[in-house]
Amino acid sequence: MASSENMPTRKPYDWSAIVKDVAGSGIITFLILTPIVAIKTTLDQGALTFSSRWPLVFLLSAIVVAGRLLFHLFVWNRVETSNPAKASTPTLAIFSQIGKYIGPIMLVIALALPFIAHMFPASDKRIIDLAIYVLTYIMLGWGLNIVVGLAGLLDLGYVAFYAVGAYAYALLSTIYLPEWFGAGVVPWAFYLTFPLAGLLAATWGVILGFPVLRLRGDYLAIVTLAFGEMIRLVLVNWFTFTNGPQGIQVPKATFFGLPFKDDPNGFAAFFGIPYDRIHFYIFLYYVILALALLTYVVTNRLRRLPIGRAWEALREDEIACRALGINTTSTKLTAFAIGAMFGGFAGSFFAARQGFVSPESFVYLESAIILAIVVLGGLGSQIGIVFSAIAIMGSFELFREMSFLRAILPEGTDPIQFRMLAVGLAMVLMMRFKPRGFVSKRDPTVYLKEKKAVSADLVSQGHG
Repeated sequence: MASSENMPTRKPYDWSAIVKDVAGSGIITFLILTPIVAIKTTLDQGALTFSSRWPLVFLLSAIVVAGRLLFHLFVWNRVETSNPAKASTPTLAIFSQIGKYIGPIMLVIALALPFIAHMFPASDKRIIDLAIYVLTYIMLGWGLNIVVGLAGLLDLGYVAFYAVGAYAYALLSTIYLPEWFGAGVVPWAFYLTFPLAGLLAATWGVILGFPVLRLRGDYLAIVTLAFGEMIRLVLVNWFTFTNGPQGIQVPKATFFGLPFKDDPNGFAAFFGIPYDRIHFYIFLYYVILALALLTYVVTNRLRRLPIGRAWEALREDEIACRALGINTTSTKLTAFAIGAMFGGFAGSFFAARQGFVSPESFVYLESAIILAIVVLGGLGSQIGIVFSAIAIMGSFELFREMSFLRAILPEGTDPIQFRMLAVGLAMVLMMRFKPRGFVSKRDPTVYLKEKKAVSADLVSQGHG
């Protein structure tokens, strides 16, 4: 039984400060919600009408006030008297032992997922399609992790490389490859354009890297954000090249030239099995799983090479990195290029999966979601990105299933509109209670004789 001296004690309540804080929070919430929630506009046959929802405003303000008061009473007045380092040692040891088996277990589950989904015939396509969706963002998260997590370069325009890969596949497979080699090359377009998409994205990564060599922090973020918007605007406005907002219809991926169609030349007929649309989903699933694992293996391998150690040195202290004789120019450019390359690979896969690309798929929100996945998972952590991608992208799909909430929500409100609110709330809570992400521990890249944990206050991202 824990001794009383190790139990948290409570400070005396400062009621005047609590009342001021709670009242201020209620007033600010009321003022913010008034133009957003209280006033509702409806366009009906060209006439704009106004309606009010004041009860909902008062209800939401009351919830904020009550939550703030509960935090004052039960959370913010505690004083820890125990030794945190001593108390957390057994817990950390247990988690480190369990952590060794999480990766292999998740890999086995990933490999067996189509067989598990087959046990639920009514929703097997939906399960596999959702897994493809999540794996795509895991791959994008691992690619951005090279730039943000390892090199410490804040990139808000990563979706631009995603778009370059998608449009590289679209333009090459529909215009240039048939023009150069004839229509017979189209079924093989995915395999021919896939490496070219990554190469083109890496080239654009270098193009972005040169102007931002001397920038860090907020200035770097603004420039990369502008770069992402520039690419999107080019896709929208260069109609003769990209077909503008109308997008491009592209051929879907095939199994080495065998289309997943119900015809004599299709995949099912070639292997003598009954045609089923699930074959296409399973094929795409294992393709993106292989690509994600390739990204994971390459990233881990690069971390142990001199270039990976240079990225981490750059992240910790650029001035010390220069003093050690590391070429920061090539270090930054390689981080941008390699991260962009994996974004291009993911974009090419996205186009081959969808069969259609348009600028609407590459808005800034996509960059924000990918960055949120990296931050919530833990900068520099590979396994943490898997957890955060499953949590964020899975929650998006979960909100699609919450149609029952329409009975209690105001008329015309779709529950799916609250998904970004949930992600934002999750990020606020993570930054408050676990600011280093789901996984904050890092294994040392290099060590002498044995691995030794490094205190979190001595490094920028996590222990080790």
